[in-house]
Order: sequence, then structure tokens, then C-alpha cells
Amino acid sequence: MEITESIRTAIIGAGPRGTSVLERLLARTAAQIASGAGPARLHIDVIDPYPAGPGHVWQPGQSRLFLMNTQSFYPTVIPEDPSLAPPVAGTTFDQWRARQQKHPSPDLSEEELAELAVLAASDFPSRALYGRYLRSTLKELIRNAPDGVTIDFHATSALSVCPSGDGTFDVGLATGARIRTGSVVLALGHIPSRLNPEQRDLQASAEQLGLRYLPPAVPADVDWSLIPSGEPVLVRGMGLNFFDTMGQLTEGRGGKFVSNGAVLQYEPSGQEPHIIAASRRGTPYRAKAALNGYYPASVSLRYFTEAALERFRTAGIRPAFDHDFWPLLHRDALWAYYSTLVRSQPNAVPDPAAFLAALDEALHPHAHSAVNWEDSVESVLAVHVGPRHRLDLPGLAAPLAGRSFASRAEHDAAVVEYLLDDARRSALGEDDPLKMAIGALHHGRAVLKTAVADGGITDESWVAGLRGWFESFVEGLASGPPALRSEQLAALARAGVVSFVGPDPKFGVDRRNGFFTAFSPWVDDAPVAARTMVEALAPGNRVSANDSPVLEQLLADGLVRPRLMMSVEGAPVQSTGLEVEPHPYRPVAANGSVTEGLYVLGLQLSSTQWGTAIAAEAFQPGGPNYRSGQRTLRDADEIAGAILGR
Repeated sequence: MEITESIRTAIIGAGPRGTSVLERLLARTAAQIASGAGPARLHIDVIDPYPAGPGHVWQPGQSRLFLMNTQSFYPTVIPEDPSLAPPVAGTTFDQWRARQQKHPSPDLSEEELAELAVLAASDFPSRALYGRYLRSTLKELIRNAPDGVTIDFHATSALSVCPSGDGTFDVGLATGARIRTGSVVLALGHIPSRLNPEQRDLQASAEQLGLRYLPPAVPADVDWSLIPSGEPVLVRGMGLNFFDTMGQLTEGRGGKFVSNGAVLQYEPSGQEPHIIAASRRGTPYRAKAALNGYYPASVSLRYFTEAALERFRTAGIRPAFDHDFWPLLHRDALWAYYSTLVRSQPNAVPDPAAFLAALDEALHPHAHSAVNWEDSVESVLAVHVGPRHRLDLPGLAAPLAGRSFASRAEHDAAVVEYLLDDARRSALGEDDPLKMAIGALHHGRAVLKTAVADGGITDESWVAGLRGWFESFVEGLASGPPALRSEQLAALARAGVVSFVGPDPKFGVDRRNGFFTAFSPWVDDAPVAARTMVEALAPGNRVSANDSPVLEQLLADGLVRPRLMMSVEGAPVQSTGLEVEPHPYRPVAANGSVTEGLYVLGLQLSSTQWGTAIAAEAFQPGGPNYRSGQRTLRDADEIAGAILGR
């Protein structure tokens, strides 16, 4: 198509997703020019109060103790899909890392050079360094922008997006300026969220009693110096944000981890508070296994495959998670565990060949059989595998379930034992059966993202199954930190710097004495008390509770609406994301119409896509390379195509 008129578009949000849209606009424009479609006149306004490229989360100046949750070989902001227009510039993060090690850019800081000097493909980089990659990539894109393309960056917030009545939009900025544009992309990323009722009560109590309450936040935004040394601090949440909190209050205050042979020890600086950690499970996320790739090479899916998804589509079946998907993925986890057990511990099973043959038969979906497949598996295990070597899959996510403790010290010792055992298993990598069962679930997540996209499962199973139990279950198993973090936490507990409340904690406020309190019904000890409480959680990703002026305005004006899903009982449930019409993703207005020229990318698609918070995945040599890995980049390409008129 020849572009004869001037096209103007605005991208609200300049983090990785906004950068992806910008990159795809440049790539498609360059491809049109190369095909002889004529010179394109395209103007792009990029709006974000944070620096373009890194955006809010990936600021290059943040603490280097904040690590990415993926290794260097994983992330990219540049697509590698050969079906898309080739990029005008940029590489994957790992290619950028290797290039900087050989030919470092002169504007890299000493800290960045020091990190790059020892950073391998399988290491976990700092978020600050990934932010530098994003900023560097954006500079390359701008430098290689096709002729006729102009870009303005507005270091401010967008407050409103209003249709102008002539097919354009009027975008109001916090500076008072207004932009008239033909289309708008909402690439908002992580936005502030209003506190829930309990959090508001805790915050109000803190203000009344002179306590310190730190609500959910991006860790780089928190002023950690507000937390006094030498005092207890109650930390709620033991997911990924917990390890950020832990690092800032220990190493960030001058403490050191020292390896004493096989045991890691912590040498306090004396500036640490006493961290009292609490979470529903009573333990942190399991650590990642030491692997050469993102997925374990020894595990491949046999049941929950893309071919299985195609069979559902061919049969005209809209699958349910619990009924259709989980039985297949459960089989894969069982096979991964027991096949690894036979390979790595051959003496665990008397007759490995007979066992695997029988297990294969029991796991195989037999449409003609009325026997429950799980009962068949149990029968096989009863014959071949002793109790000590059985897999308790639900128990992996709740290692302290069913146990009670006579004291907090006894509970702390159990958590340390769990942490060290989990780190040991992570070090075994492909040879640990438990980690390979988790590896199968990790593979399955990639297939599941494709399966659920654009309404691929029933609303009822999305609400009750996928979000109801599986999401938190698999997050605690497959989205954990590097194993080093588990070893460090164990060392901190042994040093008395960290202790734990216990499973199913109950929180409150002692108004008479002026403390936050917490206790576990499974730990027979007095409640812990602290004058400081930290919510080690990210702000909630729920559009109906957002604290973003532009999203609030769009909701209030009826240009967008949250998606409603039907529960098993037939009641409407407001989901976390916007209702959108694919493809590309355009929001559905309050009256049911589609708002043309307005596009959505990223976290606000959480009711249409699953796993929207994870970065795009670079192609891994030797695979597997799942379709979901670069889904966000293809979404950005579709948006760019719509803006340019294809």
C-alpha cells in the first residue's frame, strides 16, 4: 500500500512494550519503502514520565541487587520471527551482552562494565543492565529510523484520550499540552493500583499510631532507608519481590555472604533490621533448576502438546482447564518425574523397563476405558515404586502442609531445611526428578499461553481453574529465583537476620501497644510484633482498581470496560483486564462497540492472554521455541500494521 497521507500515532507507555510497537512501526515502514510503496510520512509521539526504552521497571540507575528472573539468553525486545518485517536495528539481550563484552559502548558506566565482564549467557543479569539494553536498543532504532519518520518523546504522563469526532484522538498531557493523533496505543505496563480494604486499614492504622506501612510497589521505587536497623520488620509475601526486599535490607546495607566450603554464611554489617517473613505457604517460591536453557532439555511434552490443542479445535470443543488441559499436563509432570527417577536413580525401581512400560500404558489416554487414569497410575506405582520415591505434586507447592510446630525456632529450622534441600535439587538440574516434574509444568505453561489466548478456554474454567488454583500453584514452583537466593535466605536465617511467621498467617494491629502483629495457627508461639510492615508484592494488575489517570478517564467515559466472565454458578465475575476485540487488540467500549484506532498491548490484556507479565522470549538454539514466546512482539506487529494500513 502506498502511504500518501501523513500518519500520526501516539504510544502511551515507553517501556519494553511501547518500544516494541515503535520498533515494529519502523520495521514495517522500512519494508514498505523497500518494496517501492513510496516515501512514508509517519510521526510517532511517545508519552511516558520515565525514560523511553527502560520505562518504569527497568531503570538503569536502580540497585544492581535487583536481578531479572530470567537468564541472559532469554529476553528480547526485537522479534526473530522470519514471517515479520526485518528489524531496522537491535538484537536480543544476549547478543547485545556479547557485543558489549567485545566492543563496549563508551557510555557504559564502570558498574555496567564490571557486571558485563563476568556475565555469562546462563547468568541472571540485573534489571538495571537490562534497562541499559533497552535504552541502547531504542537509540539504535532512532538512529536507523527510515526517511520520513519523525519521533517526539514526551517525558510526562497522559491524562486523557478523547475521540475528536473526525476519526482522530485528542491526548491530554500532564503538562497541559494536547496532541491530536490518528491512533493511540495503550502500552501502560505496570501502573499504580488502589489498595484493597485490608491494606487501606493497615495504612490508616499506621498513620494513626505512628507506624511505618510500605504498600505494594515496584521495588526500585521504595525508599528502603525508611526501615530502621536493629528493629523487627514484618514482610508479607515471599515471592519474587521478597527477595528484592531481602537484598536491600542485607547486602544493600553492607552485609556480606561468604562461602565456607560447601556452606554459605552471612556476615552482618549491624545495619540490618530483623526481617520476619510471612506468606500463605510459609515458604518462598522454589528456586529454578540449573539448566543450559530456559526449558529442561531432557523433558518434552507427550500429552499436553500443540497437536492436542489442534485436536480440540478440529472437534469443535472449547476446552475447560480442569477437565481437558490439566489431566494432560498432569500426565506430563508424572512422566517427567518418574522417567528422570529411573534415569538418575536406577536403584529406586526394581525393574525400570517394566515400570516405564506399565506407566506409559497407564498414562495413555484410552477413550474406550471407563477406568480413572489416576487410579491406573496408582496401581502401577503400588507395584513398582516405594513410598519414599513417590511424587506428591500438590505437596511440592506446600512443603509444610499438614505439619505443626512447637515454636517459631522449630519452624525456622524446617524452612532452612527446605531451602537447602531445594537448592541442592536445583544444583542437580536435569538429574533431579522433582525439578524435572516442575520443568514439565514450565513447558506446559508455554503451550497453555497459546491455548487460552483469545478465549481458548471456557470462562468458568478460567475463573475457577486457571486463575482459581493453577496460576498460584505453578508460579510458586516454576517462577522462583536463582538457587543462590535460596542459599542466601538460609544463611540469613541461620545468622538470625531472618525468621518466619509460618503458614496461613493472620495479620492485625495491636492498637494498645502500637504494633503490627502476625501469627500462624500452625506455630505454637506468641504473635510477632513490629512497628514496620512491608508488602513484598507488586501493585495489583486489575484495571478496575487502577490508579492511572488515563485509564480511569477511559473507563469513566466508557471508551473501555473490564471484561466480565461467567462463573460456574452463572454469576458474572469482573476479571483483571480489559475486554478487547482481536486482532489487533482494540478495546470494547461500555456500549459494546469497538473503539477503532485505539489499541491495547501488555498487562491490560490479562483477561485475554495468560502470562502477560513475562518478557518476549528469544529463540533458543535447539529449541523448543513455543509460539507463545514472541506473542507480544507479534501483537505489536499487528498493531503497527493496522496503524500503517497494512
